[in-house]
Amino acid sequence: MSGAAEPRGVRAGRPTRSQEHRRQLITETVLEHGTVSVARLAELTGVSVMTVHRDLDELAARGVLRRFRGGVSALPSSVFESNLDYRLGVRSAEKAAVAKAALDLVEPGMSVMLDDSTTTLALAQLLTGTVPLTVLTNARRVVDVFAGREGVRLIALGGEYSPTHDSYLGVPCLEAIEAISVDLVVVSTSAMDARMTFHQEQDVVLVKRAMLGRGTRTALLMDHSKLPRTALHRLCPVGDFDHVVVDAGVPDALLAEVREQTELRVAGA
Repeated sequence: MSGAAEPRGVRAGRPTRSQEHRRQLITETVLEHGTVSVARLAELTGVSVMTVHRDLDELAARGVLRRFRGGVSALPSSVFESNLDYRLGVRSAEKAAVAKAALDLVEPGMSVMLDDSTTTLALAQLLTGTVPLTVLTNARRVVDVFAGREGVRLIALGGEYSPTHDSYLGVPCLEAIEAISVDLVVVSTSAMDARMTFHQEQDVVLVKRAMLGRGTRTALLMDHSKLPRTALHRLCPVGDFDHVVVDAGVPDALLAEVREQTELRVAGA
């Protein structure tokens, strides 16, 4: 792949100054372009193909990137979710619109559980003025949004840290969720068709299902790039949500099917 932007101080064909510097350059390049060949990365970093393979093995083990034959990817598939940093840069305008449309679901005094999705993070950033508010989340970046905010009671749902999602998953997180009940649970997921929601990773599915079981009301936030699509694991039927919020890019026929099952809000409509 050609045309990769070179970070300041790095020139193609010359070795980077350190292993971590080189791996950071590889990560930034893949996050920018989605997929990159091993040969291109070797050219960019000025090291051998074998060295790049070792770097990619380490980055894949950290959950930062995903290997495939001849290259590396940050793009989602039906089996693997994409890295959080990559997702933060994709469909940001649509996610912001969906978050704004979902804002009036939350009123001062409520308890709200937020998952680790980037669309929910966009909502979190709009909720800082909705106080008093009790916020529960397994997402580190959502914790950062609310930490120290006056009028916000913040409860972090701990567990095993996932670098891919920058959040906490696993049995400790599930146990923390099971101990509480909230007014509203807000989640997003990676795929949806007219009847069902999906996610690629079972650990994420288990946490989202647990969250949805602890809310008096539930809301699903989705940008149009996620539907109609499927992924490996079923999360729950669309009709199980009290509210679904999407952007204006969703086809009319799909909107009509969703409206038959639940309350639907279309951002910008």
